[in-house]
Amino acid sequence: MSADGSAPSGGAEDPGQLFLEMLAAERGAAANTLAAYRRDLDDYLGYLANGGIDPEEANADQVRAYIASLEPRGLKASSAARRLSCIRGFHRFLYAEGYAETDPTAPVAAPRRAKGLPKILSVEEVDRLLATARERVDAAGDNRSEARAASRMLCLLELLYATGLRVSELVALPRSAAATRERYLVVKGKGGRERLVPLTDLARDAMRAHVALLPADGPWLFPAESESGHLTRQAFARDLKHAAAAAGLRTDRVSPHVLRHAFASHLLQNGADLRVVQELLGHADISTTQIYTHVLDERLKGMVRDLHPLNDAGDYIEVGTVS
Repeated sequence: MSADGSAPSGGAEDPGQLFLEMLAAERGAAANTLAAYRRDLDDYLGYLANGGIDPEEANADQVRAYIASLEPRGLKASSAARRLSCIRGFHRFLYAEGYAETDPTAPVAAPRRAKGLPKILSVEEVDRLLATARERVDAAGDNRSEARAASRMLCLLELLYATGLRVSELVALPRSAAATRERYLVVKGKGGRERLVPLTDLARDAMRAHVALLPADGPWLFPAESESGHLTRQAFARDLKHAAAAAGLRTDRVSPHVLRHAFASHLLQNGADLRVVQELLGHADISTTQIYTHVLDERLKGMVRDLHPLNDAGDYIEVGTVS
């Protein structure tokens, strides 16, 4: 496939588009995932085209050269690894469908990624964020426009911290969610997988108060003048920065994803099982959830410090990371 999207010389169909259609049909890839794959694939194919290389004829050295070219362009190792994952899937598709005789990505190793810990907020910081949001609702008084904006933000915060939803799942909740009598929501996540997420009384109250201020009936819990008809992820992230600043928090430390991290980390701090947190977050693989084990490590060290019988004699030795 050429960089301009035209069909490859080997046939009338565009394997790149067929690859994306396969991801959508066979793996249930969401629109956001497909858009990310499209961007990554276009960048890779443009690189090959500039070198006069047909994707069906690419070799491992050329794939490695492309991956190596990403770092000088400012891409982190994690972004380069994600891009290689896209390229690997594409070339495997070409090979499986007979467009290419080999898969050039087979011997290519992924860039080594640093295992950074996720940014999280403390329980006290989340409490401050929520308290400030409640104060803004009270301060709005009879000003309907301000009350509506403040109520929406409080509802978003209460729901996100109560459920750990992905931001794309949160902003696209149906209005019917506010009418549930259950203490949970059924959410369809990545790959069309459904899961149950908990609802606190505060989250349910915030939903009802928010819906009471909406102007008219509609399908979305957070309607907006956007292409989708509901609040966008970008708009929520922007408004959350303002809410963080009002609460006296550093805005670079607060985002929808950071609150999702806080939900998971605070559950683990209070004794939740890692498998339970995996289910609540909607992770298909527990290895994705294991980034939070640093929280478990700290809790285990605390248990040894507080409960080990030798600690009373002053013989306590701090344990390291549990492998």
